[in-house]
Amino acid sequence: MNQILNNVKGDRWIWLIVILLSLLSLLAVYSATGTIAYKHNTGAESYLMKHMAMLFGGIALMYISHRLDYRWYAGISKLLMIITIPLLLYTLVFGNHVNDASRWIAIPGTGLTFQTSDLAKLALITYLARTLSRKQENIKNVKQSFIPIMGSVCLVFVLIAWANLSTALMLFGVSILLLIMGRISVKQISVVCVAGMVLLAGIMLLGPRRHMYLTRIDTFMHPEKADPDKSFQSDHSKIAIATGGVFGKGPGNSTERNYLPHPYSDFIYATIVEEYGIVGGFALVGIYLFLLYRCIKIVTKAPKAFGALLAAGLSFSLTIQAFANMAVAVGLGPVTGVPLPLVSMGGTSILFTSIAFGIILSVSRDIDEPKKVVVGEIREA
Repeated sequence: MNQILNNVKGDRWIWLIVILLSLLSLLAVYSATGTIAYKHNTGAESYLMKHMAMLFGGIALMYISHRLDYRWYAGISKLLMIITIPLLLYTLVFGNHVNDASRWIAIPGTGLTFQTSDLAKLALITYLARTLSRKQENIKNVKQSFIPIMGSVCLVFVLIAWANLSTALMLFGVSILLLIMGRISVKQISVVCVAGMVLLAGIMLLGPRRHMYLTRIDTFMHPEKADPDKSFQSDHSKIAIATGGVFGKGPGNSTERNYLPHPYSDFIYATIVEEYGIVGGFALVGIYLFLLYRCIKIVTKAPKAFGALLAAGLSFSLTIQAFANMAVAVGLGPVTGVPLPLVSMGGTSILFTSIAFGIILSVSRDIDEPKKVVVGEIREA
């Protein structure tokens, strides 16, 4: 154990954030899974143990990924993209269909499902960070730089948005932020944005979930006219938050978990506020804001453009996802299926979130470790 702790490198505050989020996740998931456990005639402890196993697996992956030199991820970024595109296509055609959406594929022999958009987020961010950092000298060249970048962003956006629009929009936003950081011209960024809006309009009007998208937007914009069945989730989420008060009802005392369809994933923030009050809700917001602050410090100190872009992309992705989930819970956005990073109960989403944390820590480790002179040249220890 001491040897493992001695090998833990990188920003110690981020390690503390991961531990705090994991502990809060265990408490919230154990409380929120009581109803689904009753429906399946089992104990909430079984869901807790599965979730705990995923968290431990995620921490193990985070430890391994943070020990790898972050520049290694530049080398596999193309391979990740080559794997991701066929997987997204396969998911759309042969994936598990739920509510007119095909987001998951089964992992043979495990009984687990794999959401390919989780891999796509990691693949696209690493690929963009690599491409932007390596093409700085001719970054304004349309053929060599802009077309590959625009093509990758738009292709991944379409393949994800066809079944998971909310995730696709967040990833598209992160990509635009990376393009801005990568010194892509305003004109070229505008072209990407226009292309994205055209693709978004096409998916909203022609996609298999177009009716659901329009219904959710209409319900959000006009809640007073909405069908009670359509606003059921958001209504009970607001009730959970309103009845939580300042200090909450106490751990395990949520009542709205019995009504919310997904109190352990999509609406776990509402469950947390109901049980821990406004104090607990603001504390969780503060944790994610502090995470963003620590990541920005890593970005500003990173000696290489690839490390800075990589840490920025992953940290923006995690925090934007977190605030999107919390915004939906408090009624500031239409209902989506976005989980709260490292808090919501999940499978592969926890594992890929942990890998993202590990890569950010790898960049941080490169900053913190001393430089050594070897054979007349400087290299990282």
